[in-house]
Amino acid sequence: MTALTHPTEPSTGSSLAPSQRGATVVTAAGVGAAIALSLGVYGRVHSPTGQAVVDFGFGTVLPMKAWLTTLAASLGLAQGLSALWLWGRLPGAGTAPDWLATGHRWLGTLTFFSTLPVAYHCLWSLGFQDTSPRVLVHSVLGCAFYGALATKLLALRSERMPGWALPLFGGALVSVLTGLWLTSSLWFFTTVGGSGL
Repeated sequence: MTALTHPTEPSTGSSLAPSQRGATVVTAAGVGAAIALSLGVYGRVHSPTGQAVVDFGFGTVLPMKAWLTTLAASLGLAQGLSALWLWGRLPGAGTAPDWLATGHRWLGTLTFFSTLPVAYHCLWSLGFQDTSPRVLVHSVLGCAFYGALATKLLALRSERMPGWALPLFGGALVSVLTGLWLTSSLWFFTTVGGSGL
């Protein structure tokens, strides 16, 4: 099986020994894990304010968080599909158009920015919580998202990274974001009820 690399970018890590490429993967994953752990520790030791932050015109903060998380998950899935298309791994899609690489980057940027108000409210106002299994899983995934994002960005920018690492880290990032949506927005829409608009 060939390494997955963007067709317009050089293959990464090809001249390095496997142990050097492995060390690069471990380093990127270690940085991501440290970020995730730091967010979790902060959320745990910080005294939650319980105060609502900006709601962007929604009646309360919960619908705002549910809809922004839905937006982020949708954009993240679109970015995952665009990555598959760019690498020629999307069945039946044909060759990716020239504009797709730029679109892929913008999808990632918009995904990141749509998560920030949600993360700020969760960390500052609520902190890391474990009041139920769903809430605990959601807290862990919320911290893991930013660790996975950092790991993916390090893999993207490293010339020492093996070709398989970026798709692996990108897929993990989309999976974590999907898990966040399942434990928050889906819960809100099905348990609290309605769209919250």
